[in-house]
Amino acid sequence: MRYFWYAVRVLLGLILRHPILGTSVIPILPDGTIVLIRRRDSGRWGLAGGIVDWGEDILTAASRELQEETGLTIRCLDRLVGVYSQPHRDPRFHSVCVAIAAQVDGVPEAKDSREVVDIQAFSPDTLPQHDLSHDHAQQLADYFRGKTVVT
Repeated sequence: MRYFWYAVRVLLGLILRHPILGTSVIPILPDGTIVLIRRRDSGRWGLAGGIVDWGEDILTAASRELQEETGLTIRCLDRLVGVYSQPHRDPRFHSVCVAIAAQVDGVPEAKDSREVVDIQAFSPDTLPQHDLSHDHAQQLADYFRGKTVVT
């Protein structure tokens, strides 16, 4: 019985004390604009994305989150922008984010009212750089510089 509780404690420690894997998408419309969502939790602009569900690969999770939050679909993957793992990049918990850029199709529409209060397509020179959530300003900067980073 003692071993059982030790094993449970170890297992809970492994599950609860490891970063959560997520993804974000830099969605590029055919006209070159980039779609951002205004998050309900912070009121700040951000990239669509979220947590990778059990049994999903990263591209599937990115496609699902993009569709759920913006109504857009990935036409083709542009490139991997980076893997972002700084412990405080997400104010809610320690998460590792795989950021991708993708060419997308559709009409941007705020689909998930529990998470999204607004949606807008921005030209690269009108992005709200000082009102971005998480580390999305860094992800966009790395994208525009053509960098692929691991941080």
